[in-house]
Amino acid sequence: MIETPVTTEVVRRRARLVCDMVVQTARLMVGVPDYDTYVAHRQRTHPDQPIMTHREFFRERQEARYAVGKGRFRGCC
Repeated sequence: MIETPVTTEVVRRRARLVCDMVVQTARLMVGVPDYDTYVAHRQRTHPDQPIMTHREFFRERQEARYAVGKGRFRGCC
């Protein structure tokens, strides 16, 4: 079988997509929020509202996950 550039490029794109999905899944499993997904969602569904900076987003996600600042700590233990 002779490989063509089109076939090779399609395989590379699919492999990249799979890798991106695996990385995103792993990050979600350990609680690392995905800022790019957040930005895309806000632009698509709430275009008239401001978008948090990466730092603001990360802090908000950490506070939501661990309930920091609400007088209690709700961690994994």
